[in-house]
Amino acid sequence: MTTFVQLTDLHLRPRGAPALRIAESNMLTARAVKAVRALSPAPDAVIVTGDVADTGDPREYAVAKELLGALPVPVYVMPGNHDNARELRTAFADWPGVRDAPADHFSYTADIGKIRLVVLDTAVEGKPYGQLGATQLAWLDARLGEAADRPTVIAMHPPPIRTGLAHMDTYDLRDGADLAEVVGRHRHVERILTGHVHRLIISAFAGTSVMIMPGVSHQVELTLELEARAQIVLEPPAYGIHTWIGSSLVSHMAYVESYPGPYPFNPDQGVSWPGY
Repeated sequence: MTTFVQLTDLHLRPRGAPALRIAESNMLTARAVKAVRALSPAPDAVIVTGDVADTGDPREYAVAKELLGALPVPVYVMPGNHDNARELRTAFADWPGVRDAPADHFSYTADIGKIRLVVLDTAVEGKPYGQLGATQLAWLDARLGEAADRPTVIAMHPPPIRTGLAHMDTYDLRDGADLAEVVGRHRHVERILTGHVHRLIISAFAGTSVMIMPGVSHQVELTLELEARAQIVLEPPAYGIHTWIGSSLVSHMAYVESYPGPYPFNPDQGVSWPGY
């Protein structure tokens, strides 16, 4: 069985500075790392689907290396719209995958047990939206074509779909239709994993599915009103656990924090409850 964890939207800050002056993102990321370290069985790897940092400050990547470096498995990072791709590449230059990325885009492949991971670089410097571009799409087509017998997961930051959250959809992946054309030619793509929207969202896409994971730092308000303002909410931080079982990829969302339980399904012996 192959299992990997997905963290996203850490929005790490220099020490002592909360994200957006509200979210204690460094503390929440430390708690997420602690939760992942406690998983049993342990995952084979961790992927971080963008917005590792909040502003792209080198001090934020120093914090990221310290926190993520506590994970005892390979960690695969990629840039989001809040990241500075050059600073991220410099800080994590010796980490898995990063050292193999081409000079002109932050993309690479990695093997996680039975799963082949393809990381894409959607970052557009100074812009809140994402874009892949023709060169990277051609690279992706070639990478998918060279391992058609391997179940493959594509990981990137913004989703290539509309979510119904109008203010977030303005910061979408600009060439999602071009990505669909490439992905649609390769039936072994099991899932496209993203972040960016700070909510759990699942959708069909190009013969596969897109799964957006909630953020570690904070969430975005759930509202389908077309004129809604962009606002964050301090809903529980969460992460993804993706497991290859038999012949399919099964995905779970897990909360970072601990809650009461677990409790047995059945009542204690000698206690009678209606319906049991």
